[in-house]
Amino acid sequence: MTDRLGELSAAGVSIWLDDFSRERLDSGSLQELIDTSHVVGVTTNPSIFGKAMSSGDAYTEQLRELKATGAELADIVTTLTTDDVRAACDLFTPIYLATEGSDGRVSIEVDPRLAHDTQPSIEQAHLLRDLVDRPNAYVKIPATREGLPAITGALAAGISINVTLIFSVERYTEVLNAWMDGLEQAHDKGIDLTDLHSVASVFVSRTDVEVDKRLDALQSQEARQLKGKAALAVARLCNEAFENAIASERWQTLAGYGARPQRPLWASTGTKDPGYRDTLYIEELVTHGTVNTMPEKTMQAFADHGEVRGDTVRGTYDTSREILDAVEAAGVDMVDVFAVLEREGVTKFIDAWEELMTTLQDQLDKL
Repeated sequence: MTDRLGELSAAGVSIWLDDFSRERLDSGSLQELIDTSHVVGVTTNPSIFGKAMSSGDAYTEQLRELKATGAELADIVTTLTTDDVRAACDLFTPIYLATEGSDGRVSIEVDPRLAHDTQPSIEQAHLLRDLVDRPNAYVKIPATREGLPAITGALAAGISINVTLIFSVERYTEVLNAWMDGLEQAHDKGIDLTDLHSVASVFVSRTDVEVDKRLDALQSQEARQLKGKAALAVARLCNEAFENAIASERWQTLAGYGARPQRPLWASTGTKDPGYRDTLYIEELVTHGTVNTMPEKTMQAFADHGEVRGDTVRGTYDTSREILDAVEAAGVDMVDVFAVLEREGVTKFIDAWEELMTTLQDQLDKL
């Protein structure tokens, strides 16, 4: 029987699960994915936590205990989420140790309502790092304009960061600069850079959803032929930007201090268009030294019929530029696309967070 996920892992792609819940921990589901599907990390976000806490009774007993203490709702949410992440970090510790910190990672996001507030984001990154209290935890900070200095500030304090909600090559390049700024400041403070890790999460499928919608509106054969190509082009050019950064003299200096590369992470890799191959954003983004975080449904699809055809990223950069140029020439304003995607991404996470708060309040009222 072909071990397709094993082939993907052997190609240098770290397989992370884009889903998490206490039920996964308690039932052994997460451990099974580690044992059978080459899963070496897990990512969370407000939507994932909201879904986990709105179903089942895995949190009921702890909610009852927290209610008895008179804790505020925001503190209860923080306690529940950091407890889950800490337990998952413990589960992944053997992988963390075996990979010298590259994998075995679990992410927890700052309150999405802070996406446009730099200093409060840095302060919450400190809080979450301290509450989880595990070396293999990542704190997620969105790559908004205000998030960039927060990323630098958190890294400068020795906090490992998962940068999230990246949609454009331009913003990704700014993230690379913010990351290296943070490393340089951390080094100046005497922080050991070998223990400071980061990934940069480029969201993939959402780009095709927005671009394809605009291409359809143009009602031309030329425009329709470009559908399903923009997201991969953006991700591949982000990888080129990463390669350029790693080849720079600035990075070589940091590497000499023991710094680790900020690996590109492909997020939002489940296809939204049923007309596309369900493993599209896995198969076409295979290159060594990257992470692909997948919904379980997509992971299962790849295990069943995915294909590893060697490196599908390097060597595509010129073609990727031509694709994005063609999309622009057809009449799609990509700058506006990226602005809309970032704005919608932040809004979706805020809505999910507030829905989570409402759900927990309703559960507390019923206890």
